[in-house]
Amino acid sequence: MSATTTLSRERAAPRRRDAEATRAAILEAAKTHFARSGYDHAALRDIAADAGCDVALIKRYFGGKDALFVEALKASFHPDRLREWDRRAFPRDAAIMLANAAPIGEEPTHSFQFLLRTATSPTTAPLLNLAMQERFLAPIRDWLGGEDAPARARVMAAVYIGFLVERLIREKPLRGRERDVFIDRVTAIFEAMIAPSP
Repeated sequence: MSATTTLSRERAAPRRRDAEATRAAILEAAKTHFARSGYDHAALRDIAADAGCDVALIKRYFGGKDALFVEALKASFHPDRLREWDRRAFPRDAAIMLANAAPIGEEPTHSFQFLLRTATSPTTAPLLNLAMQERFLAPIRDWLGGEDAPARARVMAAVYIGFLVERLIREKPLRGRERDVFIDRVTAIFEAMIAPSP
């Protein structure tokens, strides 16, 4: 058997595809493109190219652009992380994290940019509202518990998102006295939000 025959057989053999890995690659590429270009300007062919697959696989796994967008949006929230928060340590830990620079290019910042772009589009804002209720506010409400948990969760989410926007815009970590005062004040704000209603 010649080298040409062997090469032809290798090319002809169907490539095994890991459906779960392909689906995950498509979701990651979709989050990147939706964050960068918004829903209206993100193209399935570009998402597929970045995921290393054909557009047909996006349609097969997700059904189309709308469903892919919803799945990418849901994947941007990580409600399971809320269960890991230590109620006593959270206020100060969150304040320290917010005093640091936003990790540009990393997954949390990228996801947040995706959410911001989604919130400003009339096409996608209603989808964001549904995802926020299910994957962000509900877990915070459950984590807070007690009386007035829905209202307390909404206040906490609004304040936290506001601090994330400030950190994203600032780009640099706070230093010196400004950092110390910021951490102390933000810690106090989160402690007040976690405390049960009077």
